[in-house]
Amino acid sequence: MQKVKITVLKTTLNKELAEEYGAEGLTACPMLREGQVFYADYAKPEGLCDEAWKAIYQYVFALAHGAGNELFYYGDWIRKPGVAICCCNDGLRPVIFKLEATGELSQIDYTPVR
Repeated sequence: MQKVKITVLKTTLNKELAEEYGAEGLTACPMLREGQVFYADYAKPEGLCDEAWKAIYQYVFALAHGAGNELFYYGDWIRKPGVAICCCNDGLRPVIFKLEATGELSQIDYTPVR
């Protein structure tokens, strides 16, 4: 398994939907900032939003297990091998992430229970 680099590309706010449905004073995601970087393999990195992790973990898992050698979805989505562009599932203020296979092997940081 290899490490996957997770970069926050953009924090957004859908103003039209936020005006209609959002709480007063809603802003773009306050938990993450553009340019922030995390590394993951089998577990959510510390500091990454739980909801964002639930939305992107399957792509992280795929890249960590070698999907980076090929293009996702038969090459009709992302043109660069080892990369996925994903977002969290907040419909009013999604955060957009770039996931990259690093080629750097992960090391287990726990002792397996046998």
